[in-house]
Amino acid sequence: MPWADEADPANHFAIRTVQDAHRRGYGTALSLKFPFADRALPAAGSPELAAELARLDKVLPLLVGTVDILAIGNEPFIESRPAERDERLNVFYEAVADHVIAYRREHCGERCPTRLYMGALNRLDLPDRLTPAAERWMTFVRETPELEGVDIHPHVPSVQAVQPFLDYVLPRLRPDQKFLVTEFSLVWLWKAHLGDTIPVDFAQRYGYAPDTKVWEVIRAATENPFSQRKWNDFLAASPWYEANKDFLREQVQRFRDTGRLAFASYGFRQDALMVRDFQVTSSPWLLNSVFAPYTVQPDADGLTGQGYSWLDDFRALQRGHGHGHGDRPAAAVAR
Repeated sequence: MPWADEADPANHFAIRTVQDAHRRGYGTALSLKFPFADRALPAAGSPELAAELARLDKVLPLLVGTVDILAIGNEPFIESRPAERDERLNVFYEAVADHVIAYRREHCGERCPTRLYMGALNRLDLPDRLTPAAERWMTFVRETPELEGVDIHPHVPSVQAVQPFLDYVLPRLRPDQKFLVTEFSLVWLWKAHLGDTIPVDFAQRYGYAPDTKVWEVIRAATENPFSQRKWNDFLAASPWYEANKDFLREQVQRFRDTGRLAFASYGFRQDALMVRDFQVTSSPWLLNSVFAPYTVQPDADGLTGQGYSWLDDFRALQRGHGHGHGDRPAAAVAR
């Protein structure tokens, strides 16, 4: 959202992308991101809140009536200062939601194709995240008729840590409401293994010292991308990765089995930020991606390098089921 003060929002890459995808017949979803990690949340009735709502009025005409799913907020309990993750966070996002709802009612009417969700809750697998503010968040979602549900971002350290997200949000939604999963991954499991020593067989096959660490191999791939075979061999030989290579398929099926999933999307392509100065302390988002142009060389036909294990399941999931809010395929998103 701050970008709307710097330039015409119509020129922002995210807005241009969803508008282009819409024109080409894809379903689209977009999250409105309000970064307050280093500044205070606007209070009710304040000039700062008025400024945020004015920014919304620049952006909403480009989205309402076009984008299929609009998430109000991205990761509010991360994109805020820890001391303000209380009722102050709720007051701000409730004001934003009320403003979006009023705009849609006035400018798009009862048959407006843009569905509204509140987004998104993180780390619901941790008891200290189940706060009064999270409870009020869900109460607001449930008691606001214009909201169709809530977004969750299950970036987790284990497969078992996904279920607490569903256990928390589903009982707190109205029976007619659904949930989004606009991001999910095992990134915190991957991170826990960056300091591991690489498998002996892989080290011997590719000439690495036996004490080489996982993060060092990944960094080498970011500096000089591997062949597809070498990247696949590295991850297939890593038991913490190989044991979870079906995570994408299994988790989407878990979400669908609830009967309440509206939309799920998965990290589609590595980007430059993921690979910049990769260290043992880095968050390895790059290991999630369906396509891996920054760590894997393109093949002889020019096809972008692939992340190990994800592409076949990604394709199968697109073909195998409906898409929640209609029959159009969903446009993939990147993290």
